[in-house]
Amino acid sequence: MKYLPLIWHNMFRRRLRTVVTVLSVTIAFLLFGFLTAIRSGLEGGVEVAGVDRLIMVDRVAIINPLPLSYRNRIVATKGVSAVTHATWFGGYYQDKRNFFAQFPVEPESYLEMYPEVVLPQAQRAAWLADRGGAVIGRALADRFGWKVGDRIPIITPIWSRRDGQAAWDFTIRGIFDAGKEGFDTTNMLFHYEYLNEGRAFGNGLVGWYIIQIDDPDQVATMSAALDALFANSSSETKTSSEATFLQGFADQVGDIGAIFTAIVAVVFLTLLLISGNTMAQSVRERTSDLAVMATLGFSRWRIASLVVIEAMLISLIGGGLGLGLAWLAVTVGGDPTSGYLPAFFIAPQYMVLGVGLVVLLGLFSGVLPAWQAVRLRDVDALRRTV
Repeated sequence: MKYLPLIWHNMFRRRLRTVVTVLSVTIAFLLFGFLTAIRSGLEGGVEVAGVDRLIMVDRVAIINPLPLSYRNRIVATKGVSAVTHATWFGGYYQDKRNFFAQFPVEPESYLEMYPEVVLPQAQRAAWLADRGGAVIGRALADRFGWKVGDRIPIITPIWSRRDGQAAWDFTIRGIFDAGKEGFDTTNMLFHYEYLNEGRAFGNGLVGWYIIQIDDPDQVATMSAALDALFANSSSETKTSSEATFLQGFADQVGDIGAIFTAIVAVVFLTLLLISGNTMAQSVRERTSDLAVMATLGFSRWRIASLVVIEAMLISLIGGGLGLGLAWLAVTVGGDPTSGYLPAFFIAPQYMVLGVGLVVLLGLFSGVLPAWQAVRLRDVDALRRTV
């Protein structure tokens, strides 16, 4: 572009002011990147929920367990292709601060239901063969430095042992990775039978059912049909899509989407004021230059476009640096909470949103100064220089 040297020269006419503005934009979009990663963590896998998976819980409260006998009736329901279950264990390792999620499950059916759990075949076989064995996510293994073969005691205030022992002992038989970005690898899975046989109460009860259906478009219909099976029973159920179920947990923190939107809006408006003020000052300082350019044959719209391009460059440099640094920090640095968040990454749609905000910031911050340049009459501009 033949006018690029001119635009570059005008940008750095006041070097300190331009550098400060670029740094402000950089920091803002760096924070934007971290904010989107935290949102992904707080939403806890909503984006990777299976479209064909339903979650059935007790209608009154999720803490109320469901009978294991429900499984046979669920399996026999037309449109259901697979069923498994999970239960909340609620334990901690050595100290209450070392809390993480543990779920007793049926290993074979659970792994079939969740292909996102990537477990080496040898480790899978070892887990299936050991009733007291467990598999842990990669993030959890990194958090505590655990490896395959380690024996770990877990204490839970929920499930007391029949033999009176305080801790439940597990042998790590495998470490699983996420088959899809955003899938939770901060938890532990172990055999439901180990819990069922060892606990002092609650035999034959499970926390919730995970149900795979043949047609994802029939979520509402299948949910209603499944709940109808147990209507008027001692344990009525509430069934919903997996995404809806997980979103409910995220909403306990607050409306994450609304919080995110509010913060982004405030940051964007603040940046707009900063960048717009910088460009407005720049135009006011070079009124004589603009008048000379007009007398040399530059059309007013050509001058205005140069002002907008200048604003765009400031925004692109600052925003590009900010988004790039955020992506690098999140990808290389990882989760700053040391595994407390189930996921920590910048989703592609948020990166696209960030790029869009960078472009909008450049356009909006350059519009008013460009309009000022268009309205400026050559005589008035030259008079200001006298």
